Amino acid sequence: MVASLSVSIESVDLISTQTSMTSQQEKSLLQGDVLISTTATVSGSAAVTATMYVPMVRSQTWQKLTDYSKWVHYFPDIVQSQVLEVKRQSKTHPMTRRLYQVARKAFLMFSAQVEIYLQVIETLHQKIQFRFERGTFSDFSADLTLEDYGQGTLIIYSVKATPLIPVPSFLIEQAIRHDLPGNMKTMRQVMCAA
Repeated sequence: MVASLSVSIESVDLISTQTSMTSQQEKSLLQGDVLISTTATVSGSAAVTATMYVPMVRSQTWQKLTDYSKWVHYFPDIVQSQVLEVKRQSKTHPMTRRLYQVARKAFLMFSAQVEIYLQVIETLHQKIQFRFERGTFSDFSADLTLEDYGQGTLIIYSVKATPLIPVPSFLIEQAIRHDLPGNMKTMRQVMCAA
């Protein structure tokens, strides 16, 4: 558990979020837990949402999240994360980037490597959308949303993935549900230590 998360729940002025939470969920978040929820899909894909509290203001959290080369430290399975192209934000268009990532994952008796090219759409200090261009998925999308929460920020990370190989969606969902909380905690630990 990250030492900087020792926040008294009574002293935190909680701001309502888009997602309603019970007091137990709020307490769990502030103690460093990652809340996980799943969404049923019919297309053979898995959809999982993780919510995590970070004891940093939103602008500071944003700055760390949009340093995509650091994602190799946030997510242990990502071995390469590289921005290929940047299109600057204008009054009418958000900042966009092309991102290339490679991940390796070991399963029981074999290991797999996946690569993905993503279009990244950034809405300053609010949301990062990752949209599939090509790679070893038939479909992939993720949204990373930031919300003010007491003295810090909630990171809400929703992922939907469909692999090219025929794998039952419940297995993909279980793998994401298993890995995502640990990955999110690693992300928070690295972000708070820097």
